[in-house]
Amino acid sequence: MVIQEAGKHDMEHITTHYINGKFVPSHGQRAMDIVNPATGELIGDGLLADAEDTRAAIGAARNAFDQWAATSVEERRRYLRQLADAIDAHRDELRDVMTTEYGAVAAFSGQVVDAARDWYLQAGDVIGRMEFSEQVNAAEVRRVPVGVAALITPWNGSAWFMAMKSAAALAAGCTVVMKPSENSILQSRAFAKAVDDAGLPPGVINIVYGLGEDAGRELTTHPDVDKISFTGSTPVGKIIAHSAVDTMKRVTLELGGKAPTVILDDAKLDDAVHFALLVWLFNSGQSCTSGARLLIPESRVEDVKTLILDKIGQFKVGPPHDPETMVGPMVTQAHFDRVQSYIRAGVEEGATILTGGEGRPEGLEAGTFARPTVFVNARPDMRIAQEEIFGPVLTVLTYRDDDEAVRIANGTDYGLQAYVLGEPHHARRIASRIRAGRVAVNTLPADSDAPFGGFKQSGVGREFGHYGIDEYLEYATVFSG
Repeated sequence: MVIQEAGKHDMEHITTHYINGKFVPSHGQRAMDIVNPATGELIGDGLLADAEDTRAAIGAARNAFDQWAATSVEERRRYLRQLADAIDAHRDELRDVMTTEYGAVAAFSGQVVDAARDWYLQAGDVIGRMEFSEQVNAAEVRRVPVGVAALITPWNGSAWFMAMKSAAALAAGCTVVMKPSENSILQSRAFAKAVDDAGLPPGVINIVYGLGEDAGRELTTHPDVDKISFTGSTPVGKIIAHSAVDTMKRVTLELGGKAPTVILDDAKLDDAVHFALLVWLFNSGQSCTSGARLLIPESRVEDVKTLILDKIGQFKVGPPHDPETMVGPMVTQAHFDRVQSYIRAGVEEGATILTGGEGRPEGLEAGTFARPTVFVNARPDMRIAQEEIFGPVLTVLTYRDDDEAVRIANGTDYGLQAYVLGEPHHARRIASRIRAGRVAVNTLPADSDAPFGGFKQSGVGREFGHYGIDEYLEYATVFSG
């Protein structure tokens, strides 16, 4: 399928899943419409996997495991390079279908696909440097793949998540069953076509498109699945963790976030406010790392408000295929409605809208575009300051001194990412006090070798680099007489 621009599409009917190296007809017959969020246009539909489809995928991964686990590091590196080459060959389709199905802006879609390719290259490089055996006194301690891994990925960057998780699992020697979000069926199909072209042994990668209540439940309870890696909401992550414990599955959970951006009193205010808007509106606010809370010195409120109003117009909301667009639509009507409900809640709780508000921007009524909305006069205990909205809604909070800034920054159930802006030594002192898996000081976090994951209810375990591969390995000790 080639999609040239918004509004001009071939209808797609997805009736197969990728199991055991082939596209096989779906046993599940529950159909889901695929809607372009920028236009409201029906662009396709897909049959969702049921438990039988999922069991077939798990069986294929289990049958392929022993042979894949026995491959050498060099063999796995070769296959990982083949996957990277296949992603590159499918770049245009992967990019275009992400912009059309999800509504990601064009520049971001290109970055996601390039990063997907690079995850496979990086994993190959990392295992080339890792040690998989060491001598401990009289024992040989080996690092062995944990088994079949179920990879459950979200809709806000499908190719990125599918590649990141599968690269780590495959590099460790695990076989995988991927269940991407039902909101990314076209993107997942395009990804499966690239996987098929890569030429891996049958059953090493399997991909089923299904709902959590069907395919997801089977993956989290089936005894032949040894490991689950899930990215998504905290409530769903808790359900998965509960389900996994009965068969003692290992779990990695990358869950919600409510990242604070802390502007210190010695920050260059103009630059800091622009940075804060950038990390808030990244991926249209549909990101677990979105800087959705802006913490500012009480004495700088009026200056910050003026700068926000001056700069917000630089972040154009519009059709995602337009190269000038920086904020696209919400992924679905249901998600748009959710974002609107939080805007109403902020008003009901007494916060003041500085810019934005309910409804769609003028001229964009056909799609699920939300108005970037900034709340001021907000309190840290408000829902808009505590709960993950996952959309373009920013809550501005004030503090009187560094200690209060740290208390507010740490004052949610989440601890995934944070940003601190100010004089470098001062900012690093504050960053060291923030309970988050990643804290970025005066910069964007861009190192894929450094670990990523959360504190508190933002998750369990770590991804990226060798830390991510470690999550798919277990220690096995052999004693020799």
